[in-house]
Amino acid sequence: MPDLKRAPALVAERGSQLGQPMHVLGYTTSTSDEAKRAAKTGAPHGATWVAEQQSAGRGRQGRTWESPHGENLLFSVLLRVACPPSRIPPIALVSGLAVRDAVARAAPGVSVGIKWPNDVLVDGRKIAGVLVEAITLGSRVEAVIVGIGLNVHTRVFPDELEGRATSVALVAKQTPDRAELLADVLANLDRDVHIVVGRGLGLLRPRLEAADVLRGKRVKSDAGDRGAVDEGVASGIDDEGRLLVRRDDGVTSRWSAGEVHLV
Repeated sequence: MPDLKRAPALVAERGSQLGQPMHVLGYTTSTSDEAKRAAKTGAPHGATWVAEQQSAGRGRQGRTWESPHGENLLFSVLLRVACPPSRIPPIALVSGLAVRDAVARAAPGVSVGIKWPNDVLVDGRKIAGVLVEAITLGSRVEAVIVGIGLNVHTRVFPDELEGRATSVALVAKQTPDRAELLADVLANLDRDVHIVVGRGLGLLRPRLEAADVLRGKRVKSDAGDRGAVDEGVASGIDDEGRLLVRRDDGVTSRWSAGEVHLV
């Protein structure tokens, strides 16, 4: 935790709205649960919760996100943004892009990319994941919780993750600094999220396309726009955050959700 004590000062230096106030916790069930509870009692835009360990950290589709105590970055940030639900997938992608840029800065020369819809990869191995949850009022989103897990210091992974996961410590040439990484992610997200909320991904698509690890590869999913097994060649991401997949029949499918696997 001593390294994370520097994080609030670094966030303030960068002038970011996100990360203020910052709550650094030794242990919690889930930083996103902390953010949700606080959102209901009036916590402000930018409030952030960071934990050294979580007992019920979660990823997409109900998966758990496990991390040894004090090794990695586990945090959630509250965004007070009023937008339609269609903006949630773009917010998830721009959050992944914020993490991607922070990792690339910490590990110069390393190829860091985004795997739609919410993973950050280095050389095909997962280094971070993003989970975005919305707080809605009627048909509008009143607030968004962005939960991020970023592997920083872990060097040995469980057998089921060996060969599939990596960390900043394993790919960078120098010892990573969690406070620097956290401040970088928050500053990156602060820079881009309002653009996406207001206008979609259009202005950020060149950066997304450059980071898209699926583009040009054959993929399959169990949740394409036909609601069944779908397969084709990944052809980019549209302004609404959907994955474009060109099927063998020449028709372009737009996937809005689901698990994507390389064929």
